[in-house]
Amino acid sequence: MVVSAKDGLKLVGISVVSFCAVFVCTFFINYYIDVHALEGEVPEAYMPIYDAQVAMSRLVCGITGGVLGAIVVIMLAFYIKLYIDGNAKRFGLFKAMGYSENRLAAAFWVFGLAVLVGACAGCAAGYAVMPAVYDNMTIGELSVTIGFHAWLPFALVLLPSVLSALVACVYARMKLRGGALDMLKGKTQSTEKRTFDSGKPFLAEMRRAVLRSNKSVVFFVAFACFCFAAMVQMSLSMRTLSSELMGGMIFAIGVVLSATAMIMAVTTVITRNSRNIAVMKACGYSVKQCAVAVLCGYVPFAVLGFAIGTVYQYGLLKIMCDIMFADVAIVPDYSFDVPMFFATFAAFIISYSATMLYYARKIDKVSLKQIMLAD
Repeated sequence: MVVSAKDGLKLVGISVVSFCAVFVCTFFINYYIDVHALEGEVPEAYMPIYDAQVAMSRLVCGITGGVLGAIVVIMLAFYIKLYIDGNAKRFGLFKAMGYSENRLAAAFWVFGLAVLVGACAGCAAGYAVMPAVYDNMTIGELSVTIGFHAWLPFALVLLPSVLSALVACVYARMKLRGGALDMLKGKTQSTEKRTFDSGKPFLAEMRRAVLRSNKSVVFFVAFACFCFAAMVQMSLSMRTLSSELMGGMIFAIGVVLSATAMIMAVTTVITRNSRNIAVMKACGYSVKQCAVAVLCGYVPFAVLGFAIGTVYQYGLLKIMCDIMFADVAIVPDYSFDVPMFFATFAAFIISYSATMLYYARKIDKVSLKQIMLAD
């Protein structure tokens, strides 16, 4: 096979993001449908709470589903690009044997399996926590009964999986354009030539070259830090504004998303620069110098992601408290929590530094002999 089912199931990062998106959307959409059906039974005194709960369900689903859905598409494109670049010679051989680009691209439908697995797990987990969520989103004494809506699993599981498979095939077809001879030489349309400015210090120019040749990784590093800042701070605030359960779920989703995106980004950088690392070590550069050249260029983008995440969570909670729940007396005023910000920032620095130190040890294990044997 050109692309096996095993290749598709290796995309753990896509499965994790799909899980988080479907998990949140499952119980919020289900709650919205069930509570919307009771609109005529809500007492006038509880209408502000009812309107706020409905608006919050729509907002959370729109943001979660929209943003994480877009992230899944970006990750699919990222993985397909890496896969084609890493297997250019094999695809060139298939093209030389007479395989058309359409036939090769059609095999990439298996990348949709990653979305299917994550969406199935997220939907099941969403239904599992649904009773607890309904208990925490009560509207006075009005009882909201959990209803099963058959179209919801179809819309959240099957439809995204099919669309993801189609996106994978179309994007792969775009990336597989080119001559068979170039691919046999290991060249693809996405292969970027790295140039160095001899007038600048080698390590500084190496750091810039790594950033230039791994532009998509910049996004995932910033996204990982965005998730950490936004969802950790939001989870701590939600413990007061909503419930321990909601705060705990947001915290878990934020940590999982940030860890997944960061691991994917850093491992990709090290893998794609393993040859350069091996040559630098053979030329006498220390592991610390190699790590600085390959990894430290992403620090400004990590801090930028953290800053955007902080602003995002504050703005979102401010809108929810001051606009959606403005008429609900039991909701306290929300203001920016400075001590919580510094505590989260300290945790971010520690966790980010620990991650970079761990992968610096991975760099120490890269050897020139392994790179030469791999060729």
